[in-house]
Amino acid sequence: MASVTKFVLFGLGLIGSVAASRHSAPKVAVKNGTYSGIYSTEYDQDYFLGIPYAQKPNRFALAKGLDSKWKGTHQATEYPPHCYGYGSDQNGYEQSEDCLYLNVVRPAGIKDTTGLPVAVWIHGGGLYMGGSGDHRYNLSFIVDRSVEIGTPVIGVSINYRLSAMGFLCGEEALDAGITNNGFRDQRLALRWVNENIRSFGGSPKKVTIFGESSGAESVSAQVFAYNAIAESGFGGAIGRFPGGFNATKDHEATFDALVGNVTSCASLVGSGKALACLRKAPFAEINYALNVTGVSPWPPVLDNDFVADYPTNQLNNGHFPKIPLLIGANSDEGSAFGTGRGPNGGGVNTDDEMKAAIAVGFPEDVESHSGKSADELVDELLELYPNDQSVGIPSLKTWPYIIEANDAYAQALGLQYRRTAALFGDFAMQYQRRRSNIAWAKHGVPSYVYRFDVTVNGLTPVTGATHFQEVAFVFRNLNGDGYATNPFGGNGTYPAQAKALSKVISTAWVNFVTGLDPNGKGGHRFSKKTWPVYEVSSSSSGKGIVFDIDGSSIETDDWRAGGMDWFAEHSLNVFGN
Repeated sequence: MASVTKFVLFGLGLIGSVAASRHSAPKVAVKNGTYSGIYSTEYDQDYFLGIPYAQKPNRFALAKGLDSKWKGTHQATEYPPHCYGYGSDQNGYEQSEDCLYLNVVRPAGIKDTTGLPVAVWIHGGGLYMGGSGDHRYNLSFIVDRSVEIGTPVIGVSINYRLSAMGFLCGEEALDAGITNNGFRDQRLALRWVNENIRSFGGSPKKVTIFGESSGAESVSAQVFAYNAIAESGFGGAIGRFPGGFNATKDHEATFDALVGNVTSCASLVGSGKALACLRKAPFAEINYALNVTGVSPWPPVLDNDFVADYPTNQLNNGHFPKIPLLIGANSDEGSAFGTGRGPNGGGVNTDDEMKAAIAVGFPEDVESHSGKSADELVDELLELYPNDQSVGIPSLKTWPYIIEANDAYAQALGLQYRRTAALFGDFAMQYQRRRSNIAWAKHGVPSYVYRFDVTVNGLTPVTGATHFQEVAFVFRNLNGDGYATNPFGGNGTYPAQAKALSKVISTAWVNFVTGLDPNGKGGHRFSKKTWPVYEVSSSSSGKGIVFDIDGSSIETDDWRAGGMDWFAEHSLNVFGN
C-alpha cells in the first residue's frame, strides 16, 4: 500500500443520522453531474458502479479527462466491462475498448462532509488481464470490516487498459508519447478520485492505493514515477525481457510482430507509419494478433516521461515519496514463477539445465554492463541457490516430500523444482520487495513487511503458499465469491482458523488505510502481536510478520539473504531495472 497524498488524520465516525430514505437509491453529485447508485440492505452500503473517469479512449492514444457536464441523473448500477485482455481473468466477463471506469463502495448514510479514508484497489493480472468487476475483488467485505471496528473507509476499484492497448512499446509508441498508457490511465483515475471523492463522503487527503501482483507493480509505478500497499510485486517492474528496461530491440521486435500480424497493417512494418494504421484497423484484426498469434509481452518501459529513471537508481538515491508502506509477498511465490523453465517446457532436472534456465534471463551484452561473463554470473547464482531441497520452496515443513529422480514430481515439475522455485520466485517477487523495505528504512520512513504462509483450501502442498492466495484473506471474501474452490472451505479446524486469520489480516489493512499503521489505534489492534516497523542497521536486518494458519509471528527478514542481495546488486547492470 502506498499513500497517494499526505494523510491528515481526524477523529473518524459517521456524521449525522441516517436519513429515513436510506432504502432508496443513493445519489451523489460530482463535478460533471449526478449519479444514482444501489443501496445494499445486506451490507448497509451504497454502491456506485461503472462511473467513467475519462472520456471514451481512442486506441493507442492518451486518455482524456471528462470535460463536460450533464443535467439529470446517470445510473451507476452495473460493473463496467473489463478492458480487453488475454488470460483466464477475462473468462465470463464482458470486454470493451470503452473501459475506463471505476466503482465506489461506501457505508450507507454518510454525508459529503464526513471525510472518510479511501482505499483504491488496482487489480493484478500481469498487466494483460483482469478488471475491477472481478467477483474476487468485491469491496463490500473489507468496507464492512472497517465499519465493524469503528473506523469506516470507502472502497474504490478501477479499470485500466491492458496488454498492447495499455502498454504498447517500440519507437513509434515512444515518439507518440503513449507508452505506459495503463499506468497513465490509473493516474487519471486517481485524479478523478482526488477531485470527486469528497462528494461520496471521502477525503482526498486520505487516499491509499493497494494492489496485488501487477497491481502492486502498478502501486510501485505510481510511487516511483511521480515521486509522489502492495502485495507480491512492489519495488520495480518485473523483468519480462532479458535486459528489462534496456531491451529496446526486443520491444521493437514485439511491436513489429504485432503490426505484421494485423492484416491491414502488415505491409507497414518498419515504415514509421504503422501506429496510425493500428489505430484505424478493425479491432478484430488487433484482437486476432494478440489473442490467436499471441504477440507478447507488453511490459512497462523506460520512456523518460512516466517512468523517468530505473527503480534501482530511485531507491539508491532516495528519489521516492517519503510515505509509509505496507508491502509483502507469499512464502512460495516461486511455485507460480519458477517452473516450466527446462528444455521443451519441462522442469529443470540437472545443473546444466539450471544454468541454461538462468542464462535465458540475461541480455546478450551482459558482460559489457556487469563486467562478468554470463557463465560467471550463473555460477555465482548456482552457489547461492544450491540444489538442496531442505532450503528450497515449498519447504519440507509445508510439503514433507523429497523429490527423487524419475518419480512423478520429477517428471511433472523437474528434479530441481524446489531450487528453481526459490531462485526464480526471489527474482520475480521477493528481492524487489526487500530492497524497497531496506531503502525506506535507510531514509527513516516507516514500512511494514509481511509474509503470507498459508496453503489455502483447494491447493496442494506441492504448490504451498503460492502467488495471489492472500487476496481472499485481505478482502475477507469468506464466501469465496469468484473462486472455483472457496479458499475458506475444507475440513477439520481449517475453515475456522482461516476465517480468524482473514479477520486479523483485513483489520491490519483497514488500520493502515485509516492510520498508516497496521497495528491500529486504541481498541482496534489487529492482533496481540505488535507488527514492527522495518528497521535495519549494520548488524541487524529488519523484522516483519508471518501470517500462518495458526496465527501470526514475528521473523527476521534475512532468509535467502545471499541470493536476494545478489539480485539487488545486479538489478540494474544485469536485469535493467
